[in-house]
Amino acid sequence: MGCGCSKLSVCCWGSEITEPVLETHSVENEEKNELDLPAFHEYTVEQLRTATSGFAVENIVSEHGEKAPNVVYKGKLENQRRIAVKRFNRSAWPDARQFLEEARAVGQLRNIRLTNLLGCCCEGDERLLVAEYMPNDTLAKHLFHWETQPMKWAMRLRVALYLAQALEYCTSKGRALYHDLNAYRIVFDDDGNPRLSCFGMMKNSRDGKSYSTNLAFTPPEYLRTGRVTAESVMYSFGTLLLDLLSGKHIPPSHALDLIRDRNLQMLTDSCLEGQFSNDEGTELVRLASRCLQYEPRERPNPKSLVAALVPLQKDTEVASHVLMGIPHGAAALPNLSPLGEACVRNDLTAIHEILESIGYKDDEGAATELSFQMWTNQMQETLNSKKKGDVAFHHKDFRAAIECYTQFIDVGTMVSPTVFARRSLSYVMSDMPQEALNDASQAQVISPVWHIASYLQAAALFALGRDDEAQVALKEGCVLETKKNATA
Repeated sequence: MGCGCSKLSVCCWGSEITEPVLETHSVENEEKNELDLPAFHEYTVEQLRTATSGFAVENIVSEHGEKAPNVVYKGKLENQRRIAVKRFNRSAWPDARQFLEEARAVGQLRNIRLTNLLGCCCEGDERLLVAEYMPNDTLAKHLFHWETQPMKWAMRLRVALYLAQALEYCTSKGRALYHDLNAYRIVFDDDGNPRLSCFGMMKNSRDGKSYSTNLAFTPPEYLRTGRVTAESVMYSFGTLLLDLLSGKHIPPSHALDLIRDRNLQMLTDSCLEGQFSNDEGTELVRLASRCLQYEPRERPNPKSLVAALVPLQKDTEVASHVLMGIPHGAAALPNLSPLGEACVRNDLTAIHEILESIGYKDDEGAATELSFQMWTNQMQETLNSKKKGDVAFHHKDFRAAIECYTQFIDVGTMVSPTVFARRSLSYVMSDMPQEALNDASQAQVISPVWHIASYLQAAALFALGRDDEAQVALKEGCVLETKKNATA
């Protein structure tokens, strides 16, 4: 996500869409509690460091990776909520009070069309934003860099409507201005629905007042004033309509020349052939032309855009993930490994056998560290407690395993994700699922891309009766394992 997308493309589980795709009512009527989101919260750096496994490179989801001026990470809070964390560079937001005020204001927004801002962190030089995590990439990826299938016409119309509804909601809440509205700012949620990133609603970090835009696709008035207005956002919406129509990022001036010459064929994505009528294409071009008017006052407002886009919608009964071709539900897990299968069946004996068979081979570097430090008496005692834990684990004496592994962990000299994984299963076996979940989460903090940790989180969550979250963890484990096997 330029603001929450994942190049890892971690799809996840969720219920089938129950809301009608066509919404004729104003989105400002959306109830906050429908989204099941917590109130805006101020996090500590330590909480976010833990959630992102120490801001691990493996968890970066920014479009430009580590080279992005402000890097975005995916992470997971203690309550298993998945998050996107935007970490500003050190020079950004020198005024801490200004940053907090702006984040709190954006954090009051709650809408199904947005990636909502869940919280922030302001400690020392650190400035971080915490938002909902969107696992299914950006609009730019699906439009310009697709791999399996081009975006269907019905889905492009839905993106346009949902984006207009997002802007209508923001305008109704007094937040009509937006930074650089473009295809990287729109990301897809668990169900394949498009959402507008909340990160673009934050004022400029340099002066705490203004908004910026991409100079390559700049509204004419921005060149005169250097300021983004509500009408400037409508201009950017027009460029997005052109993106959706053409499947390319066409400069507005070139697009307007094609429109004036009535050369709509040059403006239309060849992948869409036969999917829409001339009237539908003409109407989208007409809307784009209105948004791209030179005079700001001649551009439509979000409410009128919603009214114009609602009648154009097609295949409204088809869920977004189907239109997008995104695996969903059971289909998202086509080839579960034996460990994944054991988690689904809640077969703890099979999980135990698998953990026994893999031993400590995934503890990278741990063996070297252990042998190097064996000469101290304390280290010898620590190693002995681990060995005793391994013996108890092998013989399925899980209470004794917990006790021995706890002695090893409490010394704190050596860190072993495998020990946490083994103690996690021991806790599940001892009917202590919350402790098991804590250990599985800790194993993932130590080793962010270790699929075993995700699978054990799933086992603990199933034991806690939190089946939806367990399915998400299961999916994450499956994706990580597939990636590991692909690079093996």
